[in-house]
Amino acid sequence: MRSDRLGETLLPKKLALPVFASDALSSVAYAPDEILLTLGLAGGTLALTQSWKIALVVVAVMAVVITSYRQNVHAYPSGGGDYEVASVNLGPRAGLSVASALLVDYVLTVAVSVSSGVQNAASAFTFIRGHEALAAVTIIAVLTGMNLRGVRESGTAFAIPTYLFMTAVLGMAGVGFYRKLAGDLPLAESAPLQLRPEDGFTHLGSIAMAFLFLRAFSSGCAALTGVEAISNGVPAFQKPKSRNAATTLLLMGTISVTMLMSMVALAGWTQVKYADDEANQLLRDGVPVGEGYVQDTVMGQVSKAVFSDFHLGVVLVSVVTGLILVLAANTAFNGFPVLGSILARDGFLPRQLHTRGDRLAFSNGILILAGGAAFLVVIFDADVTRLIQLYIVGVFVSFTLSQTGMVRHWNRHLRVEKDPAVRSRMLRSRVINAVGATMSGLVLVVVLATKFVHGAGYAIAAMALLFFLMLAIRRHYDHVSDELTVIEGDTKAQMLPSRVHAIVLVAKIHKPTLRALAYARATRPSVLEAVTVAVDPDETKALQQEWDRRDIPVPLKALDSPYREITRPVVDYVKSIRTDNPRDLVVVYIPQYVVGHWWEQVLHNQSALRLRTRLIFTPGVMVSTVPWQLASSQGMEERMDGPVAGDVRRGDL
Repeated sequence: MRSDRLGETLLPKKLALPVFASDALSSVAYAPDEILLTLGLAGGTLALTQSWKIALVVVAVMAVVITSYRQNVHAYPSGGGDYEVASVNLGPRAGLSVASALLVDYVLTVAVSVSSGVQNAASAFTFIRGHEALAAVTIIAVLTGMNLRGVRESGTAFAIPTYLFMTAVLGMAGVGFYRKLAGDLPLAESAPLQLRPEDGFTHLGSIAMAFLFLRAFSSGCAALTGVEAISNGVPAFQKPKSRNAATTLLLMGTISVTMLMSMVALAGWTQVKYADDEANQLLRDGVPVGEGYVQDTVMGQVSKAVFSDFHLGVVLVSVVTGLILVLAANTAFNGFPVLGSILARDGFLPRQLHTRGDRLAFSNGILILAGGAAFLVVIFDADVTRLIQLYIVGVFVSFTLSQTGMVRHWNRHLRVEKDPAVRSRMLRSRVINAVGATMSGLVLVVVLATKFVHGAGYAIAAMALLFFLMLAIRRHYDHVSDELTVIEGDTKAQMLPSRVHAIVLVAKIHKPTLRALAYARATRPSVLEAVTVAVDPDETKALQQEWDRRDIPVPLKALDSPYREITRPVVDYVKSIRTDNPRDLVVVYIPQYVVGHWWEQVLHNQSALRLRTRLIFTPGVMVSTVPWQLASSQGMEERMDGPVAGDVRRGDL
């Protein structure tokens, strides 16, 4: 796609919702599991009676965060999102902290979403069990390929499964509520079982109970992941960008809250039992169910209860849940590359991440994200419960710093704004962002307190490592820029060399050597000489005799090499010329014959490669390779002119 077709990739709201909101929507499939799983540590009764209260607090936090982010997309529509807000208002270090947190969280989003999707799909497709990691890595590869095709293409492909998921879950909720009112809602398959508290959770004091509730709340806050993706993706929306982004945020929040509360309510009414160690915690008639018991997800158990007489409904919910969880990773595939591009533009990441690929997607960022997520899936064996402990902390770091930055943003504008109506709107926005910052900060403290030893510490370590790595990259680019900048009035950088000393390296007299000599003579250097290395005295003597016989009008000098080295004598000789005349420019011509097959490369050109590699580090020395194409290289020019990377981007095809 040509660069001027970028506008064609912009998304209407109906496509932006599945592209940017699938992560938040899909959390309905695992946030209830994490709440029940944590409360289940203290036994089944607590999970049934307290889960809805935890979910209500999560919903309250989500409402505040979404309201706060609606202010962000209007104030900072450029796509920098939390990174831009924190950088502008709190300083570059704060912005870099947000960026490192978001980059780590995006990688975890892909790993968690795909792993959870595979686990849910295993409820309907039992052949996946035991091969979850392989299935997850395969799905990540497929998602990567689809995203490399472009944002709009991936959005169109993912729209139908996302809307199917919303329809299936809301439809299941409607049927479940109706059957509850009618009094014929069946119990879940795990309802007859007893959920035994884990060791150490049998008799909890008030402080320990409060800590357990906080841990359940922090796990349930997984439902908030993905909210920040829309603020990072505002440039991808059709105009008016900010308004469309804010509307999509509201739609996402409303649908997510409705589905989350519906799932928690149905899990309570059907008396779902969900355990971390189901083989030992779940009891049937006082006896552990054992390793043979297969525990379905909360979504799977609820669907089997609600659609007890309609198996097709169970299959539909299982399939679309697996699909939406897999596609939820697409939120990260859209957020990570854009953020990586902005960081690369600012010099905090390699510049290659700022370049769009053939389909106008940030291809390098997509590939890095996929590699990181696949690595985590393999390391943690696609286990959602273990992966999710690393999750969330990065989101609330960015939430807290972003909303704090927005408070400072409104403070700065209020100091100069005189219009009463505008000031009133700004004051209202400042209150919203202040509440968001306070609540996000409190949740961050809870998450750190309850999850640090369970895995969040690894995520924090990764963020810290990335933070310092990006600082080091920026320092490198700054140093390179300082060295390359042309200073006004600096005549030394533009000064011509006093003389040009040309050296043609000679191994034997053949066509490549004669061509290199001809090219060197054509440049009319101040001094021109041919140099050979005397590795074998007899061969060197024969070369000098043939040189004289052919009457070549360039003097040939032989460099002594008692240890049969080639590179060192040449480098030492070139350095001696530079030492004697610092303002001289030395140009070294290296004859090289060009071969057409990869295996021929192994057999030739190694000495030339070593010499080039060594000489380019010598100040005041230029290296010129003079190619001679052998028969095997014929046709390579046409093949190289065929479809290669970048041709599509240039429009050559």
